[in-house]
Amino acid sequence: MATEGAPMADGDVRTRDKRGQWVNEVEGHPERSESYSGKEEAIEAGAALAEELGSTHTVEDAAPTGVITDPGD
Repeated sequence: MATEGAPMADGDVRTRDKRGQWVNEVEGHPERSESYSGKEEAIEAGAALAEELGSTHTVEDAAPTGVITDPGD
């Protein structure tokens, strides 16, 4: 897993919170992006996708919003 804020190369996978929903975005390939209701599910899927693509996986942490999709609330 890469350091948050590092520049992303083509095919790198970023897992982040997007208004209470967790998404995996693939740099340069928006058609490969997917969304998830939980953080852990998104992280696991993002890591697997990055491994499949032979790329780097980065997770951007987000502060809890109180939205029902935030894990642990």
